[in-house]
Amino acid sequence: MLAVHGLRHAYRGGPAIAFPDLDVPQGARVLLRGPSGSGKSTWLAIVAALLTPTAGRVVAAGADLLAMSARQRDAWRGAHLGFVPQRLHLSEALDVAHNLALPYVAAGEAVDRARIDALMRRLGLAGLGAGRPRELSVGQAQRVALARALLRRPRLLLADEPTASLDDDHAREVVALLAEGAAEQGATLVVATHDARVAAALPDAVELRLEAHA
Repeated sequence: MLAVHGLRHAYRGGPAIAFPDLDVPQGARVLLRGPSGSGKSTWLAIVAALLTPTAGRVVAAGADLLAMSARQRDAWRGAHLGFVPQRLHLSEALDVAHNLALPYVAAGEAVDRARIDALMRRLGLAGLGAGRPRELSVGQAQRVALARALLRRPRLLLADEPTASLDDDHAREVVALLAEGAAEQGATLVVATHDARVAAALPDAVELRLEAHA
């Protein structure tokens, strides 16, 4: 499940942002909508346990995130969260296969090569492991970021504007892969977007609409 209640956040020197409540069951799909400046990235950061809000409660994958210590939040993210950022943050110092190994390294776990290989085949990336991120097409790079997010079988999958720089064909492909990947894991999927193509591709999603703030 994902439950967000009474959420508010204020950056230093700025006004407080109040977010609407949300209650969805495990495995639901959610569209986080709103114009630039409405707080979509802030909401994602809070739900990813990366930012502590001014007030509120967030329960995700059975955990009360704001009641945890910083170390407990780190462990929760590693075990339960998959994140596809708007900027993919693939390291050019590493080949694709080693980029995909990073979630295991960060968690202090042995790299699951079989899992990496299986996801690469599933996402149409077979044979690209030895290449560098700069050699990938935009669509391939998006699929690598998705594979990285799915590697450790997350219970919550967040995607921040995943279609912002994609043409229609690649946008449909990425949304389909996000939905399929989440469904295969039984993960709750939250997509932050202002792209009408995403809403059209996820007609059963619950919409959480944020309003612009002065």
